[in-house]
Amino acid sequence: MVTTPEPASNDVPARDTAPDGVAVRVRGLVTRFGSQTVHEGLDLDVRQGEILGVVGGSGTGKSVLMRSIIGLRAPQAGTIDVLGADALARDPEQRSLIERNTGVLFQDGALFSSLTVGENVQVPLKEHHPDLSDSLRYELSLLKIKLAGLPADALDKLPAQLSGGMRKRAGLARALALDPPLLFLDEPTAGLDPIGAAAFDRLIRTLQKALGLTVFLVTHDLDTLYAICDRIAVLADRRVIAAAPVEEIERIDHPWIQEYFHGPRGRAARDARATGPGAD
Repeated sequence: MVTTPEPASNDVPARDTAPDGVAVRVRGLVTRFGSQTVHEGLDLDVRQGEILGVVGGSGTGKSVLMRSIIGLRAPQAGTIDVLGADALARDPEQRSLIERNTGVLFQDGALFSSLTVGENVQVPLKEHHPDLSDSLRYELSLLKIKLAGLPADALDKLPAQLSGGMRKRAGLARALALDPPLLFLDEPTAGLDPIGAAAFDRLIRTLQKALGLTVFLVTHDLDTLYAICDRIAVLADRRVIAAAPVEEIERIDHPWIQEYFHGPRGRAARDARATGPGAD
């Protein structure tokens, strides 16, 4: 049985929980690229234990918002709290807390091409648990790979030897390496065929329930929104214009929402959920 070591008393905790049930709180966010304003006074709450789908048209800054929350891009103004810590602070302890409590899967997987899948998964373990033995790191990486639905022999393969769907799962295994309570996914089903995308959706929902994860999911995939998201946040007009369950979002009289959710693809996704497993 593989167990993770207890942190030393002077370490930043390996896990943390939201103090008031809000895992991520964004207030007054302003994001600009030169003269272009992407976000203007954007507010958003991500509730602990939910899968929040983030949607919006091209140029609304969905991935930019995610990168701001995880500390990869500094906004021009606003505040971001992640699990009670200031995500914009330069304090090393607060940054360490956020890094150790968040896992990220980028759209392209962002795997190191020269490292095997197992070595990729071990990267965050080496960074945040440098005292772990090589054998324990190996066992932990194997555990995460299996958790992500990959066969054991994927451990020693290079990313180039994997299919697109397997690379997504390898990236997910690395995102789960530190057992984070908060998971960020950027277009996780992009480039996958419908069967592979549906399987990945089921995996995310299964892991979310089993591990108690909070998931921030940027997507344009309507099937994903209807299949696994508890709430949907819609970005338009440089802010979040709505954040609610999909049934409430559908009723909002906004041009983009009406076109997106009530077009042919939206109707198909809605019908698929109504007739899928678990439907009444």
